[in-house]
Amino acid sequence: MTEPTIAFIGAGNMARSLIGGLLNNGWPAESLIATTPDEATRSEISTTFTIATEADNRLAALRADIVVLCVKPQIIAPVLTDLAPAIKPDTLVISVAAGIPMAQLQALAGEQLAIVRAMPNTPALLGCGATGLFANAGVSSQQKALAESIFAAVGMAHWVAQERQIDAVTALSGSGPAYYFLLMELMEKEAIRLGLDHHTARQLTLQTAMGAATMAMHSEEDVAELRRRITSPNGTTEQAIKTFQEQGLPELVAKAMDAAFNRSIELAAGQ
Repeated sequence: MTEPTIAFIGAGNMARSLIGGLLNNGWPAESLIATTPDEATRSEISTTFTIATEADNRLAALRADIVVLCVKPQIIAPVLTDLAPAIKPDTLVISVAAGIPMAQLQALAGEQLAIVRAMPNTPALLGCGATGLFANAGVSSQQKALAESIFAAVGMAHWVAQERQIDAVTALSGSGPAYYFLLMELMEKEAIRLGLDHHTARQLTLQTAMGAATMAMHSEEDVAELRRRITSPNGTTEQAIKTFQEQGLPELVAKAMDAAFNRSIELAAGQ
């Protein structure tokens, strides 16, 4: 069976990661198109991925069964306004533009179109992303499966039942990599202060983070239980955990994620 044709509007990092993931998962190159007005970028994309490219978004949309909007949020309105007349009624439109609500997408593209909002995160560039997905009422079960397969090609994808939950996804996995980078940065800095050289501190920090995540991914227990299991009474880990808790880390994490959640709502409202 011939795979649906996907047109990526915009050829930045996220589009490239999705294209690479799809190709690695067996999606035929002839069923992928990327658009960008820059001739040098089109040439690079064609060489790297051996897929079709277009300068004109509308020409790509006319050939597509799925249109993936990979442009920056601040230009989504003019891009989609120009593109809308070329989008066929049975086309699935997927937007990865952060903070652009479904109501605005429908107003720009067409109220009757099948539209999915996607909130991926930057680890998708390495094939280990986490994406939240929300579909409007026009999206069929088959289209949902197709949308999920696109983002599963660069990690994992999960559907949310309400659009507001995309803001929670933003606060968790969308912004989340930076939270871990901050913790790793602080741990590395403190390890150096405690006497380790920079290289050793960095490598042990990164391997510890990866090891903890890998353990959690492969365990049937939740992370709270995993933490309890490695926290021996009166041991070193217990002293560190007590300090985190006494200094208000749980409350601080809640406040930080609330701030990200609220800012996501503000961005969606155009503030």
